Amino acid sequence: MVAPKIQEFLATGRRKTSVASVRLSSGTGKVVINGRPLETYFGIEMLRASVVFPFKITDRVGKYDVRANVKGGGPTGQAGAMSLGISRALLEVDVTLRPILKAQGLLTRDSRMRERKKYGQPGARKRFQFSKR
Repeated sequence: MVAPKIQEFLATGRRKTSVASVRLSSGTGKVVINGRPLETYFGIEMLRASVVFPFKITDRVGKYDVRANVKGGGPTGQAGAMSLGISRALLEVDVTLRPILKAQGLLTRDSRMRERKKYGQPGARKRFQFSKR
């Protein structure tokens, strides 16, 4: 007997230096990131809300399970990468969601990156204290 094939939709989201590989499958709304539930992975409520925002805006809360692997960056970048990945996966499920997601800016990759540190300085813009004498 062959088990029924579960249809999964794959997408990748990026933000700052974070990369999220998202797998979307029909289910009960369970979100698992790097093997941990959403509530334990992101301790801040704002980050959890930004991850599930694509589902709320498209009225798909509780209809899909999300499994994701996230690498690099910090919590804010990872949450942004997850949001973009989920939005792209939802587009693979239903193309008619594009205007809704686009109006909220969920399909645009945030291109802002950290400015590199310059030599002879303590940071990207900060300078060492100037001493006249």
